Amino acid sequence: MARAKMAKRRQESGDETAVRKRILEAAFAAFTKSGYAAASTLEIATRARVSKRELYALVGNKQRMLIACIRERAKRFDVPADLPVLRDRETLAQVLASFGTKVVREASDPTVIAVFRLAISEVTHAPEVARALDSIARETSRAALRKIMAGAQASGLLTGRPAELAKQFAGLLWRDLQVSLLLGVAERPNSREIARRARDAAAAFLQLHPLQNDAPAT
Repeated sequence: MARAKMAKRRQESGDETAVRKRILEAAFAAFTKSGYAAASTLEIATRARVSKRELYALVGNKQRMLIACIRERAKRFDVPADLPVLRDRETLAQVLASFGTKVVREASDPTVIAVFRLAISEVTHAPEVARALDSIARETSRAALRKIMAGAQASGLLTGRPAELAKQFAGLLWRDLQVSLLLGVAERPNSREIARRARDAAAAFLQLHPLQNDAPAT
């Protein structure tokens, strides 16, 4: 009897997870098509093939749906738990290039670009979209990069404030690519181009921050 109850609960939990995923996909589609302010919970429920009651029970109101959509995409930008110990500059260069490749690959994905365009288009009518995007998705990426910089600083491989170092590397990595993608005047780079961009950014960043022994004599 107990096993049957447990099996039933697991099935119900799995069903709820699948329905919740369907709701969030429907919400994202509605937000990008109609805009956050104009999209209604009825439209989202209809797209997801659920009742409004079920929609509110599993996800919540429209703002909670938006945050959940952004949070799901923000998971792509986290630093892996098995980050290598930064003992030398070569390892640091590899980590920066690997992280840069991941960030550009994920952030240039059409669905992510759509979220950024949504935030920009709704900045007047629904500023919470931009705030959620900045505090969840963008901060995930920034925090991950600060973590790398703090580790390099602790190992004596860099000097300076991790937050400033992170901003500098991000600037070298992106240059004007993200703006061009948002404007639709550039195509998404392919895997080889993304990897090359990340390696070049890592090399340029380390040239700007030589170790004291490596600094050219004046």
